[in-house]
Amino acid sequence: MTVKDHVNAIETREKRNDEIISILEEIQRIHGYLPEEALRKAAEKTNRSLVDIYGVATFYKYFSLKPRGEHLIAVCLGTACHVRQGHLIVKEFENQLGIKAGETTADNEFTLETVSCLGACARGPMVVVDAHYFSNVNALQVKQIIKKTRDGLDKADIKKDERIFPVKVRCPYCNHSLLDPNYLIDGYPSVRLTTSFGRKHGWIRMSSLYGSYNYKSEHEIPIDTIIHNFCPHCHNEMVSASFCPLCNAPMVPMVIYGGGLIKICSRRGCKNHMIDLVKGLCINCENRDTCKETKLDGSIWHCEEYQ
Repeated sequence: MTVKDHVNAIETREKRNDEIISILEEIQRIHGYLPEEALRKAAEKTNRSLVDIYGVATFYKYFSLKPRGEHLIAVCLGTACHVRQGHLIVKEFENQLGIKAGETTADNEFTLETVSCLGACARGPMVVVDAHYFSNVNALQVKQIIKKTRDGLDKADIKKDERIFPVKVRCPYCNHSLLDPNYLIDGYPSVRLTTSFGRKHGWIRMSSLYGSYNYKSEHEIPIDTIIHNFCPHCHNEMVSASFCPLCNAPMVPMVIYGGGLIKICSRRGCKNHMIDLVKGLCINCENRDTCKETKLDGSIWHCEEYQ
């Protein structure tokens, strides 16, 4: 077999594995896990053995062969987290929930899992609950994390919470507005980007309310996936030279009208974001002096355009 034949064989195998992954992602999206019957059908559809299908399903941590609870708790037991007593965090979750790692509570409310690494070793022990990252966790915080999860980790009053406010953003390369007034999220124009991950390409629209994590996307994005984001106008990849301090993924930069920069983490599920505003400027109309109805909330100016 020539070198070219070897390369073609490898590329063919990778393509077929990508097909399997896409099918398994769709199955899990529908059922919440991978039922045996569905895996058998996947084997028939791809003309692969059931052993091959199970091999892919068990290789990726994202997939589950058993039904998961409404809330998924993952505790990191990588080397850095382990030496910082991560195993004690697992033990405390087991005591509080009455289950062992890898199990689901009888009421299907919680599933507890351990992972080998979350990419934020300096901030361990790390715990991820429903894509929300908790760093430097100790045993005393476990009960509080469970309570917060039951109360709703994303629970926020968009209208009353002063930490949530609208921003107008544009591409750092071509200066074109990234807002889409024809697609609203949270009642405001959404931020439109194009994305890619793996072999998938599509669109994503995020809330333009700083502090809101609501979004819509063309494709289901698995947790922990790092997404490549591009300007829909100039098609440059929007990637910062800085990395997320929580998970070490590249940050995505966007320029704020009126001065300033906002960065969001490119890893699906990580909620880290940073904002740097120029003090004393209206972030919506760029001119404090001609803004008809400005008010000062900390160092952030709001104008009547979005009130």
